[in-house]
Amino acid sequence: MNQIELSLLPDEKWWGGAINSVNFQPYTNGSSESLSDLRGNCAMPLLLSNKGRFIWSDEPFEFLFSANSLSAVSLCPNARFETGEGYETLRDVYLHVSRTFFPTTGSIPDPMFFRTPQYNTWIEMTYFSTQERVLDYAENILKHGFPPGILMIDTLWHPTYGNWVFDAGRFPKPKEMIVRLHQMGFKVMLWIIPYVTPDSLTFRQLRSKGYLFNKHDGEPVILNWWDGYSAALNLTNPEAVVWLHERLDELVNELGVDGFKFDGGQPSNYAEAGIPAAHTVTQAWNRIGLRYPLSEFKDSWKSAGLPLAQRIRDRTHEWSREAEGLASLVPLGLMQGLLGYSFNCPDMVGGGEYTSFPTGGGGNFDAELFVRYAQASALFPMMQFSAAPWRLLNAEHLAYCLAAAQLHSRMGDEILALAQESAQTGEPIMRHLAYVYPDQGYEMISDQFLLGNDILVAPVVEKGAVSRSIVFPPGIWKGDDGSIVLGACAVEVAAPLSRLPWYRKV
Repeated sequence: MNQIELSLLPDEKWWGGAINSVNFQPYTNGSSESLSDLRGNCAMPLLLSNKGRFIWSDEPFEFLFSANSLSAVSLCPNARFETGEGYETLRDVYLHVSRTFFPTTGSIPDPMFFRTPQYNTWIEMTYFSTQERVLDYAENILKHGFPPGILMIDTLWHPTYGNWVFDAGRFPKPKEMIVRLHQMGFKVMLWIIPYVTPDSLTFRQLRSKGYLFNKHDGEPVILNWWDGYSAALNLTNPEAVVWLHERLDELVNELGVDGFKFDGGQPSNYAEAGIPAAHTVTQAWNRIGLRYPLSEFKDSWKSAGLPLAQRIRDRTHEWSREAEGLASLVPLGLMQGLLGYSFNCPDMVGGGEYTSFPTGGGGNFDAELFVRYAQASALFPMMQFSAAPWRLLNAEHLAYCLAAAQLHSRMGDEILALAQESAQTGEPIMRHLAYVYPDQGYEMISDQFLLGNDILVAPVVEKGAVSRSIVFPPGIWKGDDGSIVLGACAVEVAAPLSRLPWYRKV
């Protein structure tokens, strides 16, 4: 049966599919989605409801919600759906599907992911990273009081795509650089993609070995991705995977590199180039990261339950959810958790659109927005900077941003303990209120979240706001400001720019 239709139950709400959906979740009447396009982020072939029901398929499908029904049709003729009901709550049905379809491995990514922020060179250096600039960036992190953490050297540290060695002109002594970064307290990750610059020496070598995707006439496929045109490493060829692992292992064993940011690999790139089974290629890309405890992805398919860091794809330097700005972070983080991507990371503080942070002035940079981005990220399981706060902010705003980074580090051991628990139980670290408190009417609340069961976090996501309304579940909640709130209730709380409102259940 490659299609299915369910009648909706009273007050039933559904989540699932792609986290970067065109629809706000939970889904409402008229919502539709096709998992043929993962929209540059992680997804699972799963829908689940607060009434303890689910739909699962091993293959991509499309679905439509009407006023009284949910219909789904597989995009693969021989695929079948599995459904289930009777699990009573959102948490019950999530635990069933996670154990059944994407059981945890029992392992977590490197603990440093949870204990300290990450720092990515992309916005400060874009395509022009050098050994000198990387070291200067790291020194400024420490100089301005930020804790050392994971430092990611982004694109073009290498000569061409697929040639995974340091460019000798810009990184004359990469091993010495990495040793110095380690001495400063950082671990080092390098950006890579599964693509190869056409007609480079690496391209010709891989072509002769048969390690590239080819067209029917035997010529290599040239696909179009966000950074131009490239050939594609055939990740379904075990020998090609061995070749890639050998290149990456050399960086680890000879230079001391700690891990890799695995970019690209979204199914739409492969499908548009005519490569069949595009989702399977993305899934194979994810598995390559399992070899390295420091592995980050944003494009993932059927890779929930694995010990991989999963970042929300690039957000804009805007406030609104509709503009894919700050207000979209918490809803997407909640969706990652409900799809089994527990080890989740928001996008870079301020958003990953580098044109908003020009070195020569201009752009649409908003210091208040940058601070609120940092605060919203502080109690995610992971936190990532790229644009340098000390370059962009005055002393007051920089202090607020630093406080958010220090909060994440201060809570690091507690977040790590939740990650270790998640590796055993499969439960998300970042949880929807409706997940922990069923039958309370919390399904539509997506601008606050629970870290584990006992920490309630309510970031400010509106420009100029100095207060916000928070829904408190049943119990006694003690705030970061020392206040006590007796739930269940909704309370307007003070939230000046200096404050991220968060509460611990007593």
